[in-house]
Amino acid sequence: MNTKDKILESVAYLKSKGFVNPEVGIILGTGLGQLIQEVEVLEKVPYEFIPHFPVSVVDFHKGQLIMAKINDRMVVIMQGRFHMYEGYKPEIITYPVRVMHALGIQSLIVSNAAGAINLSYKKGELMLFNDHINLLGGSPLAFNGVEHLGNRFVDMSAPYDAELSDQIRKSAEALNITLHTGVYAAVLGPQLETRAEYRMLKVLGADAVGMSTVPEVIVANQLKIPVIAISILTDVCDPDHLEPIDIPDIMAQAAKAEPHLISLIKSLI
Repeated sequence: MNTKDKILESVAYLKSKGFVNPEVGIILGTGLGQLIQEVEVLEKVPYEFIPHFPVSVVDFHKGQLIMAKINDRMVVIMQGRFHMYEGYKPEIITYPVRVMHALGIQSLIVSNAAGAINLSYKKGELMLFNDHINLLGGSPLAFNGVEHLGNRFVDMSAPYDAELSDQIRKSAEALNITLHTGVYAAVLGPQLETRAEYRMLKVLGADAVGMSTVPEVIVANQLKIPVIAISILTDVCDPDHLEPIDIPDIMAQAAKAEPHLISLIKSLI
């Protein structure tokens, strides 16, 4: 079965479960699930029930698609995402973006947890992407048949929507929330970076580093969905004072900063 037919099956199933006419798609990253407590949830479907959907194997990714209402707008929320380090190909990771597009979303908000390469950033702060560096070693557009889903050669000169970015910066200013703007580097993982790799990323121009988001953004651009992405900065990647990774602290920093992210998302919507 080709990808187009798979998408149609996924969409038909979701529509039968009440996923109808969402305006905005939201992808929640590592440790980010509090938004679900702040919205009017209409429907929930575990990923494993959706035809052709991948299933996350990461413990702190919930793994369900949610139809909800935020400020009278219909939204579809991915609570948990997929990564290349789980063994998935980029085109599988981004399949849900194609399904959300087929459901009717008109814009996409992507979030994640990331490490701060820019040492002027602090734990618990937020960074809005203004560009990215794809170091994942693959593309979600590099497969046979992609031309039936959109242009194969997608322009990436401005991958993040200027109007949405401007709106969310204004919201951050009005809410007195620190929102940096910078360049995100996507790496494969799942191991964390060495001191030499952090120095390399800084030389390349990265302000933050993580293991996700870029594939979804590439597909959003192919589908011409206006997209923005925001990182919660859960650790500081200082190669001269590098400490062993502390996963519980990363999760705690994500939980601490998430209310600010939720406020910005709700304000934007």
